[in-house]
Amino acid sequence: MPHAHRRTLLACTCALLAACTPFAPPPAATLPAAQAPAPVMQAPLWQQPGVRVLHIGPQESLLTITVRRGGALARLGHDHVIASRTLQGVVAPALGRAQFQFRLDEMSVDEESLRQAAGLTTTPSADAIAGTRHNMLVRVLDAGRYPWVSIVARRTGNNEVLDAEITLHGVTRTVQLPVRIEQAADGRGLQASGSLLLKQSDFGIVPFAILGGAMAVQDQMELAFRITARQDFSAPGSGASPGR
Repeated sequence: MPHAHRRTLLACTCALLAACTPFAPPPAATLPAAQAPAPVMQAPLWQQPGVRVLHIGPQESLLTITVRRGGALARLGHDHVIASRTLQGVVAPALGRAQFQFRLDEMSVDEESLRQAAGLTTTPSADAIAGTRHNMLVRVLDAGRYPWVSIVARRTGNNEVLDAEITLHGVTRTVQLPVRIEQAADGRGLQASGSLLLKQSDFGIVPFAILGGAMAVQDQMELAFRITARQDFSAPGSGASPGR
């Protein structure tokens, strides 16, 4: 094949990968089916009678996970922001305890405002976003088998660092979670925010890759959260408690 033709073919192949990575979505039927809502979230075992408990407000809370591209052909792919706006759980300020969870299949992928906030400069197509969502749920996280992510946090001696047990993909890891807590002006709630770096491999997850790793997702992921909990929020209506 003439050299010019080889260059043209390579350019076309790269353009196709750039448009589809992380790859065109398969039929919707292969995505995990949404499960029926579980019973009302049970009180954690550490919750004590008479202790004030704040409920997390999903509409006022946000958790994001940013994953970045890697490999020799990383320039042809995109970084991604995955977000949950359906957090449910409780906070007991007097006990220094908190517990919350969210469903993987309820997470959004690449909301434009969140991409801008994360400083991501590329613009994935609708097909690329759909492909990312499919690969995340089916090929990477096995969301049909492990639909929930749960976080159980407890204050130790440092009010700005919590011990947090994160359960993802059926694996639980304990991490040090830096957190900033602001009390509401009326004394009936609080907002907690923070971020940390995690590795997918620590939870038994194999980061997505093709072409022998030439196009891949980096192992490291950036988790950030902003959680609002108030005494006057109603209890969540779905989900199962991790029971810790």
